[in-house]
Amino acid sequence: MNRIFYLIGKSATGKDTILSALLHDPALGLSEIVQYTTRPIRDGEEEGREYHFITMEESLRLRDQGKVVEERVYQTVHGPWKYMFVDDGQLECGTGDFIAVGTVESYVKVRDYFGDGVVVPIYVYVETGERLQRALNRERIHDNPKYAEMCRRFLADEQDFSDEKLRAAGLIDDGGQYRNGFENVTLFDTIQSVRAFVLRCQEKT
Repeated sequence: MNRIFYLIGKSATGKDTILSALLHDPALGLSEIVQYTTRPIRDGEEEGREYHFITMEESLRLRDQGKVVEERVYQTVHGPWKYMFVDDGQLECGTGDFIAVGTVESYVKVRDYFGDGVVVPIYVYVETGERLQRALNRERIHDNPKYAEMCRRFLADEQDFSDEKLRAAGLIDDGGQYRNGFENVTLFDTIQSVRAFVLRCQEKT
């Protein structure tokens, strides 16, 4: 099996933009693993691009079929939303490396499922105040901004991406440095740095 580059980071750190840039780079030859969610589709999203948007009942059927690698349920102000990494045959369709986006928890489960040599983490981070401002700017552009949910996600990320959890997942070393960590100060520079890292990994085999 080829590699799965796994983009990890809190909300509003630029993961989706970095993902898009890497996917559109022909030199990398990456294919996206599209994950599943029961949350409502947002303005500008398309089925099968950002996510496969499914009902809660459909998510239960996938789990009963043994196809769910990992799943997370968030109790939001709009009710429970589920996110899932599903082994649905996508990995058999591509010939090159793959890329996916997820949390620390999902990374650990996907890594344990496919193997540490297969799943390569890429941790993207942003200074806390700057991240809050970016999250607010992003929410404002929607026709129906969900500020309460934005705040919930922001606070939840502070717990879900704590140093303790990052260290337990092997994403912080003994010296306190992030493993494959990239601070997104300037988006263009961050994309170039991540791109160079992916190329170095691909050149090793």
